[in-house]
Amino acid sequence: MAALAWLIIPVVAGLLAMVWAGWAARPPRSITDPSSLAEHERFRAAMERSTGSGRADEK
Repeated sequence: MAALAWLIIPVVAGLLAMVWAGWAARPPRSITDPSSLAEHERFRAAMERSTGSGRADEK
């Protein structure tokens, strides 16, 4: 039974390594996608509203 427990550790570590490698190798999100640009603009607008201090050249 102890030998089986020692075998489970590397098997679980190998499975976790495979999951991590698959996640790390996924293609990056496109930054030229119009929806991501719209997301960024909404984020910037929300940040300006939440701090209350917009940039002077935009006003």
